[in-house]
Amino acid sequence: MLGSMVSRASVHQNEPELLVVVTYKSAGLQNIVEKISRDIDELGYELLHTELTQQGKQPLLRIYIDAPGGIRVDDCEAVSNRVSMILDVEDPIRSKYILEVSSPGLDRPLVRPEHFQRFVGDKARIVMMQKMSGRKHFLGEINQAGESSVTIAVDGELFELPYEDIKSARIDPVYE
Repeated sequence: MLGSMVSRASVHQNEPELLVVVTYKSAGLQNIVEKISRDIDELGYELLHTELTQQGKQPLLRIYIDAPGGIRVDDCEAVSNRVSMILDVEDPIRSKYILEVSSPGLDRPLVRPEHFQRFVGDKARIVMMQKMSGRKHFLGEINQAGESSVTIAVDGELFELPYEDIKSARIDPVYE
C-alpha cells in the first residue's frame, strides 16, 4: 500500500495557522474532497474545510468538521476512521501522510458564502490573494455576505471582497 498513514484526532481551540494552505482550486485536494464528503455527511457531520499542506517532509491532510451540537474528540475519531478507510482504498496521496481531523475551533475558517452569512456581525480576519484597496489583510466586522462577496467594516470603512479572491478567512474570536 503506497498511502500508509499516521492519523491523529484533535480538537483545536486557538492554534495559529503556520502552514501554507492549498485551496479547493487544487485538483488533488478537490479529488480528495469529492471522495470523502458524502461519507462525512452520512455520519452526520458537515465537512467544513480541508487543507493539504506539508508538515516537515510529509503531506498533512487536515479536515475540519462541524455539527449542530459541536464537535468532541470521539467525533473526530469516527470521521478519522471512516476517512482512513476511504483513502486507503482510493489512495489519492501516493506517499506516507498525516491525517488530522479537527473541530473548527473558536477561530473557525470561513470558506463558503453560507459560513460568512452565518457570522454577519462577528469579527473576521480575511487575507486576500492580491491587494485590494492597497491591502491584503482585513480585520473587521462582517457587515453583510452575499452570494459572490462579503462586506467587512474596518475602522469605519466598508470593503467589498469577492469570495473568489479570498486566500483565507477566519473568525477572530473575542475572549472574555
